[in-house]
Amino acid sequence: MSNETQAYVLHSKDSCVEKFPWGTLQWLCNDKLSPGAAQTVGLCHIQPGQRNPVHFHPNCEEILYMISGHGQHSYDGATVDLHPGSTIRIPAGVKHNMANVGSRPIVCLITFSSGDRQTVFLE
Repeated sequence: MSNETQAYVLHSKDSCVEKFPWGTLQWLCNDKLSPGAAQTVGLCHIQPGQRNPVHFHPNCEEILYMISGHGQHSYDGATVDLHPGSTIRIPAGVKHNMANVGSRPIVCLITFSSGDRQTVFLE
C-alpha cells in the first residue's frame, strides 16, 4: 500500500472514542482523523435506560442507522421508535436525541455531511 493510500485507511486502534455517562461515540472518520475528509462517520453506543442529551448540528445533516437495540428518537418534539434496520435522516438545525428503551445496548452507525461536525447541546 502506498503512503498516499495509507492516509485514507484508519484502523480501529487509531479511532477516537469519547466516553459519556450514557455511552460512547467512536469516531471512524472526520477531518481530524483524516485531514480533508468531507464527512464524519462514527458508531454510537447507548446503554439500556440511558439517553444522550438533546442537541442539534448547525452545519450538517445526520443520518443514523440502527444496528442493534431499541430506541426512541426525539425529533423536533416528535418521538419515533427505532429498531435494527431503521434509518433516520436529521436535517441540520433539528433538535434531537435518542433514549434506549430496550434491555440491550443500542449500537448505531452515524454519519454527518461535514468532516467538521458541530454540535450544540441544549441541556
